[in-house]
Amino acid sequence: MKVKVKVIANSSRQEVKEENGILKVHLKSIPMKGKANEELIEVLAENFKVKKNRINILKGHKSNIKEIEINGI
Repeated sequence: MKVKVKVIANSSRQEVKEENGILKVHLKSIPMKGKANEELIEVLAENFKVKKNRINILKGHKSNIKEIEINGI
C-alpha cells in the first residue's frame, strides 16, 4: 500500500491523523541526519501494526511531503 505523508517535525507530540487523503504525522525529533525519517518509520509501524522493515520511504527523503510504501497490510 502506498500513502502520501506530510511530516511535521520538531512537534511537541507524536500523532498520526488523516486529512484530505494524506496522512499528517507529528514527530518530536528534528529533521537532521535522518532522525525524523527514523522516527516516522517507527510511528507508522506502530500505527499500522507492522514491523519497521515493512515500511519504505519511496520519495521525499529530504522533504516534509513523502511517499511511503507499507507492505504486509
